[in-house]
Amino acid sequence: MKTSNPVLSRLGQAAERERAAGYGPSGPASQPGYGQPGYGDPYPTAAGYPSAPPAVQPMTIDDVVVKTVTLLGITGISAVAAWNLIPNTLIGPAWIGAALIGLVLGMVISFSRMANPALVITYAVIEGVFVGMVSKFFQSIMGYDGIVLQAVVATFGVFFIMAGLYKARIIRATPKFARAMIAIMAGLFGVMLINLVLSLFGFNTGLRDNGALGIGFSLICIVVASLSFILNFNEIEEGVRMGLPQRYSWTAAFGILVGLVWLYIEILRLLSFFQGGDD
Repeated sequence: MKTSNPVLSRLGQAAERERAAGYGPSGPASQPGYGQPGYGDPYPTAAGYPSAPPAVQPMTIDDVVVKTVTLLGITGISAVAAWNLIPNTLIGPAWIGAALIGLVLGMVISFSRMANPALVITYAVIEGVFVGMVSKFFQSIMGYDGIVLQAVVATFGVFFIMAGLYKARIIRATPKFARAMIAIMAGLFGVMLINLVLSLFGFNTGLRDNGALGIGFSLICIVVASLSFILNFNEIEEGVRMGLPQRYSWTAAFGILVGLVWLYIEILRLLSFFQGGDD
């Protein structure tokens, strides 16, 4: 199960270890004498006959779709709840708090060696609070009527366009493409983090203003966030081919959710530039 993707390689190795431990066709069942007297059947039955080890179901495309829809539903419900329950005076603290907690959880999930559905679901709830607060700020506080609906439609429109381009193999997730995307995304997040730290000390770089620099930076982020779905689709396709355990569909769905939230926030910000004018 060779792949150029380091994440998939790591997950594939985890799947191999599970099968070697007796959860798949390459486990103890394949060893000589398995289930025979004197060979220590780990799954004996009352009648003395060996039982099959519990099989790990492999991940499928349908699994990823279901998990993705589930996470989007959780994020949406959390966003609506945050919008209605958190008062306007607490939008800033809730926004920043959810962003920081989501960042930490996202890093834990991304670098974890095992799929953790509970963490992924928790991440979706936190991201819902973040999305809800950002959306409420732009639509209710700034008064940009209809901007949230426009951003949602644009976000899913871009997502399905990228899915179509990937399915038609118009854009391919080659090793060179993957390396370039990872480097660019790391660079963008580094720039955004530095900009955030500087803003906390009162320095304004203009990256998030509605001037030419801010609009250009948002457009770059939108393009990169859109192309990141190509990596997600390739990881899902390769994961299914490699026979990763079913629970890793949560990890795949998490990757799509991260891209959708990022794309939505950038589109929302870009739309606010045009609606806000020079305010």
